[in-house]
Amino acid sequence: MLQTGYRMRSHMAQIQTLLIANRGEIAARIQRTARTLGIRCVQVYSDADAGAPFVLSSSLAVRLGPAPSRESYLDIERIIAAARKTGADAIHPGFGFLAENAAFAQAVLDAGLTWVGPSPAAISAMGLKREAKRLVQQAGVPVIPGGDANDQAVDALVDDARRIGLPVLIKASAGGGGKGMRIVRDEGELPAAIEAGKREALGAFGDDTILIEKYIDQPRHVELQILGDSQGNLVHLFERECSIQRRHQKIVEEAPSPAVNPALREKMGAAALAVGRAVHYTSAGTVEFILAPDGNFYFLEVNTRLQVEHPVTELVTGVDLVAEQLRVAEGHPLSFRQEDLQIRGAAVEVRLYAEDATSGFLPTTGRILEYEEPDFVRVDSGIHQGSEIGIHYDPMLAKVIAHGETRSEAVRRLRGGLREFVVLGVVTNREFLMQVLAHPEFLAGNTHTHFIDQHAASLGASEARREALPWALLAATLFGREMRRDRQRILPALTPGYANNRFSRERIDYGADGDVHRVEYAAERAQIHAAISGREYTAQRISRQGPLLRFEANDGVLRSARVAVVDAHYYVQLDGHTFALTEQPRFPSQASATAAGACIAPMPGKVVRVEVAAGDTVAAGQTLLILEAMKMEHSVKAAEAGTVEALHVAEGDQVEADAVLAVITSAAAS
Repeated sequence: MLQTGYRMRSHMAQIQTLLIANRGEIAARIQRTARTLGIRCVQVYSDADAGAPFVLSSSLAVRLGPAPSRESYLDIERIIAAARKTGADAIHPGFGFLAENAAFAQAVLDAGLTWVGPSPAAISAMGLKREAKRLVQQAGVPVIPGGDANDQAVDALVDDARRIGLPVLIKASAGGGGKGMRIVRDEGELPAAIEAGKREALGAFGDDTILIEKYIDQPRHVELQILGDSQGNLVHLFERECSIQRRHQKIVEEAPSPAVNPALREKMGAAALAVGRAVHYTSAGTVEFILAPDGNFYFLEVNTRLQVEHPVTELVTGVDLVAEQLRVAEGHPLSFRQEDLQIRGAAVEVRLYAEDATSGFLPTTGRILEYEEPDFVRVDSGIHQGSEIGIHYDPMLAKVIAHGETRSEAVRRLRGGLREFVVLGVVTNREFLMQVLAHPEFLAGNTHTHFIDQHAASLGASEARREALPWALLAATLFGREMRRDRQRILPALTPGYANNRFSRERIDYGADGDVHRVEYAAERAQIHAAISGREYTAQRISRQGPLLRFEANDGVLRSARVAVVDAHYYVQLDGHTFALTEQPRFPSQASATAAGACIAPMPGKVVRVEVAAGDTVAAGQTLLILEAMKMEHSVKAAEAGTVEALHVAEGDQVEADAVLAVITSAAAS
């Protein structure tokens, strides 16, 4: 039976050893506060995270199992056993994984441990969206029209969607973070979207229950942070706006919202507290609302945990939310009252992801070759230099947060922090985030959940990036030459790339930003003369210290670049721009050629469903198979109509990026 509150000891006892049942940046962030309170930390980890910084920084660490979440971070019995063997007397779940799992909270309590979070009953009531919706309606809070989804058969859910009226939003009932979420505007797409949503929900939360709601166009996503204690005190810490999203997952968050005035803030605060009181809420939670263009707001869901974006609330209120969670878990009242809280300035946060914004935000993998955080903004990070970014977990690398007296000051500081943030070795969304923060509509506060789609054309590669590309190509060439010079053992006086024909230039082709770019260069005394895209460049005063390259160009500017190299891949960060350059082989092998009609894996991942068989006739745009990576699904579609000549994978297979999955013979060619 789920309990309505904490299982408290016979007296208010301080937590001595805290087990953190999570990973990455949130594990490191919880450790940071726990240490300031004198609490010893125990960290659990999977095989994939054995060398991660959040593991190495913990007092004790316990291996849970292999990389897949179901065999490690989602294994309740192993986590409880880890607490017992290390003497932990409390467990903090962080966010994601088991953080909103009432059965896990109950298991912690049943083991005689302190649970740092809301009661199992509150998690149960608010964790399932359809039950939460009924509950808040009874509390007088406005909700979005939608079906009850009692019958989870696909046909029944399709009928629900028709009854509600398109467009509709399909989302997982048991979790958040955009997992399982789909917007459907065409009735013919409903069955496939529902099935995909159920698969994603099952994989992310262990529950494939789907909820269908009316979709409101161009809304803002505004949420309120609440905190409660076991004495009945409940407060809200004002709002955050999280409207800028991709794949229904937030990437930019800020506090306060530029769209919320004091009167609206009071109304939304009262609604959030009404939701919390309905379940006697304790610890930290977030009440999420949709704010419609007409100014009306509707209850969306409650996240019964700490949110990814909690730092912006901490910066504008001065409250350490993790410290308050630990205080409440020990049985103490909150350290402040509602009237003690006020908004101080503004804070903005962005999520730095390993993903390619130019390819539909597909996740990327690799090893972090160079890593350096700026020191004038807050960075909550889960990686370090040498970290391996794989396919098993969410691709978020770090959160970057800035505070200022005004919103514009915070935004400018955050852009500066991103410009100086060095992450080389994987493709990230760093530059895309800078583009968003510089967009006139964002600066004016005109944001909504379709912001990225609406402004896609102006959020693409900037003119400044295009102008920086030749300098990056030159930097890669100079860096490679300096590397060869350092490795040179025979005839050290001979310059790398030496040719006895002084009229001949060395030639290197690089793949970059979807094209191949040629650099032709020759050395003359202490200078390098290069031709790139029809323009002549001269570099002199060239120096290299580790990853840092400096050179003076013919325009009289002394430039600096950070360069990391692995195999034929050069990662160059120059003047705030990062380029992933691939040196092309001079004589490509015939074996490396891709067959005509080949369907290529856009990312490494697992084949979770195959929709066709060899010999099938397919239409252009038809889904051939579905890949899953980093808790997301991606449909691989036929580029043109034809016949499936070959199918190289089966359900359950793991594939690498650029692997040939299938070959389609064009209908026009047959």
